[in-house]
Amino acid sequence: MIGDRWGVTDSETLRSYPCDDFVVSPALQAWRGVQIEAPAAGVWPWLAQVRLAPYSYDWIDNLGRRSPRWLVGLPEPRVGEAFTTAGGRKVGRIVSVEPGRQLTSTIMGAFMSYVLVPQEPDTTRLLLKVVMRTTRWAALVLSVGDLVMARRQLLNLKQLAERHHQGSATD
Repeated sequence: MIGDRWGVTDSETLRSYPCDDFVVSPALQAWRGVQIEAPAAGVWPWLAQVRLAPYSYDWIDNLGRRSPRWLVGLPEPRVGEAFTTAGGRKVGRIVSVEPGRQLTSTIMGAFMSYVLVPQEPDTTRLLLKVVMRTTRWAALVLSVGDLVMARRQLLNLKQLAERHHQGSATD
């Protein structure tokens, strides 16, 4: 499908993700990934902070409100909490979480898992898989739209985690 992969290897598309447990026979399966030059423990707080803002194109999905560029110090996410805040409104729901390892949520009928895979030395793969039951044509449109937004989100999280890690390494 067009737009179903960005930044992932074949083996990363073959692995099991927590979102797979929530959708049987999805019409939409999309994988995204980015390598971050920071340990998983340094990436996790940024990923967990998605509860405050989408971290993609703020002018589109956050009504121009800028996603925070500093760590707020949120408590660990919990199942049942809102997944994110967009345009000042809480949306989606967290359905599975393993602090420091994975965050799985649902929003607008889609389920998505963000998975941290530690690499050596002090590098982390941030993987995202999105699954959804929908029509084939809707899946195509959603895959391309998600590619644009998820790519920006992952690149923003990468930049913030790396900047924070580099800043703490020089302190």
